[in-house]
Amino acid sequence: MRKKKIVIALGHDALGTTLPEQKRATKRTAKAVVDFIRDDYQVVISHSNGPQVGMIHTAMSEFCRIYPEYTPTPMSVCSAMSQGYIGYDLQNAIRTELLNRGIYKPVSTILTQVMVDPYDEAFYHPTKIIGRVMTEEEAETEEKKGNHVIKTKEGFRRIVAAPKPVDIVEIDAVRALLEADQVVIACGGGGIPVLAQEHKLKGASAVIEKDLAAGKLADLVDAERLVILTGVENVCLNFGKENEKPLDELTVLQAEKYTQEGQFEEGTMLPKIEAAIDFIGNSAVRSVLIARLGASKDRGIEHMGTVIHK
Repeated sequence: MRKKKIVIALGHDALGTTLPEQKRATKRTAKAVVDFIRDDYQVVISHSNGPQVGMIHTAMSEFCRIYPEYTPTPMSVCSAMSQGYIGYDLQNAIRTELLNRGIYKPVSTILTQVMVDPYDEAFYHPTKIIGRVMTEEEAETEEKKGNHVIKTKEGFRRIVAAPKPVDIVEIDAVRALLEADQVVIACGGGGIPVLAQEHKLKGASAVIEKDLAAGKLADLVDAERLVILTGVENVCLNFGKENEKPLDELTVLQAEKYTQEGQFEEGTMLPKIEAAIDFIGNSAVRSVLIARLGASKDRGIEHMGTVIHK
């Protein structure tokens, strides 16, 4: 019997912020992931990288500030570095948890590039804040380099575009590992954003919403379900208000309606809902589960969090 394919998208709570936090967090996360593998699902994992890529970008920028003879590190390279060190901890934590349960299954991390459209509107309206707080003088220097900067309460910060994912360069490798019944970690941090220039790929100064990349990944491996593990129990209407209403299930049409009403906050729940809508499309087979990391599966996967379907 063919195993069901699922893509599990891990948020910040699954990884922590600092390196010691990440070591502890990945051990807890591995237990949740292996619960799905134990239930005989074929699993692909994607993950966030917000704090991690920010630390890398800040560290590399500071290094170049102290040693001007060194070349600044592009955002795409920082993204690649974050994929490597998060994948290293995550795959080893999952491997250990599998072996502790007597399950012998390889775990692989793929350095993943995600194609974006050079004419995506996001490049004309960058919104994603990255890096450290800068002085006005440092901000002016960044702008002379062609980078975008905004003023925040803390000071000046650099911002980059958040284009939508168009394709995944290494998708054939992901599929091959899945066919070999391996656990695959891919599209970390939304993937390394790249632009196609004839036969060359050029890193883009951008970040991709990791939930949208997870949805694209789920689509391209033809998964039956996208599981987004986050910090809240359910998708809610009127979130954080006195009349907050948790939802156990949601149709695509309802999700589109609530999105138009502004029910979902940009940068948190909204990209998860958008990923769900894009992934499900008109399919009567595909579904999305949005649930809290570590939520009990005792009553079965259908009773966790919020299930979105056609």
